[in-house]
Amino acid sequence: MAPSVLETQPTAPHELSNPAQKLVDRKIFPDGIKTSGQHPPLYHQLKPYSAFPKEITGETVWKAEDYTNNPERWVHVFDAEEIAELSAVADKFIAEKIPLTGISKVSDTFPLPKLSVLLASIRSEILNGKGFILFKGFPVNEWGNHKSAVAYMGLGTYLGYFVSQNGRGHVLGHVKDLGEDATQIDKVRIYRTNARQFFHADDSDIVGLLCITRAAEGGESDIVSSHHVWNTLQKERPDVAETLTKPIWYFDRKGEVSVGEEPYIRTSVFYLETGDSPRVYSKWDPYYVKSLERFSNAGIIPPLSPEQLEAAKVLEETCHRLRLHMILEVGDIQFLSNEHVLHARTEYTDPLPPAPRRHLMRLWLATPESEGGWKLPFHDSAEKKRGGIQVNDQPPVAPLDAE
Repeated sequence: MAPSVLETQPTAPHELSNPAQKLVDRKIFPDGIKTSGQHPPLYHQLKPYSAFPKEITGETVWKAEDYTNNPERWVHVFDAEEIAELSAVADKFIAEKIPLTGISKVSDTFPLPKLSVLLASIRSEILNGKGFILFKGFPVNEWGNHKSAVAYMGLGTYLGYFVSQNGRGHVLGHVKDLGEDATQIDKVRIYRTNARQFFHADDSDIVGLLCITRAAEGGESDIVSSHHVWNTLQKERPDVAETLTKPIWYFDRKGEVSVGEEPYIRTSVFYLETGDSPRVYSKWDPYYVKSLERFSNAGIIPPLSPEQLEAAKVLEETCHRLRLHMILEVGDIQFLSNEHVLHARTEYTDPLPPAPRRHLMRLWLATPESEGGWKLPFHDSAEKKRGGIQVNDQPPVAPLDAE
């Protein structure tokens, strides 16, 4: 459901640049932009398997061995000057008593004159290059949760627009085990458990994870180039690649639905961009596909076919075989593309009380095509806060811990 016009106001500069952006009530959405939310694709813009490339080339196609022993190619350690710049602007922001939701890409609330140059380069690398970066040396123990969240979200504004990550409007998410039952996959979001997360992409263009506390064991990160996966499937299992390009896959919305919307979305796993020289875009999460038995058993949607079950199995096995493994230490920040990188997490065990539980702060960031983002076959592709999860007019919130 696209945002509706709730209040007539003067047009802001960032709205003038994009006529597709809808005006919203600023009493609910402080920066004047509402998360678009989950939507089915524009089916007439989807391309058949025959239109997809047999092989993808370029920087987006990488192998784990390209990076495993070459951290200088994908790790940036914050230096003292960069931390000082972040610290000063975060302190000023907190002193002015601005809420976390007031940090915005369309305002000047978080100026980073020096770091912004680096972040512009990293944004381009995430969108159009290898698709990931790992920052190290973010002083979370020294700063505490509030200042760390401010500085982290401030960094994020240079990469994209915050979008809501759940039906409660969280623009600052928290990956933490809250004791929910991971087997109830039709109701429970796996990031709120300690269960394994299979290879997937989130409902945003970029995802960020800041490690606040590590697990006692496990909780390690795996990533893979979905373009390398595509090339591998084309060589080994072209039948699977073809099945993954068909819009026959239903994705559960787990009840996070606005009035008038369906509880699931029919879509593909691999798409082509729109426009000239289209790239291959991936959208996948097996937990959201396998949780729909309540609808397939009732005959509302078709059950997964043997071909789909095989495709899901082969896709996971291929991702696992080609993965780059990493461990997020306290103070590490991982930013990933959700267009051409799939990511996973191993199961984990928390430290025994009173030690704090594993805790990652999460950002979902949108990069509209008008600002260099991918041209996607969705009706909101030009909107600034495309994607994400938006339920009715739930306002954005940024809690400092899981809730």
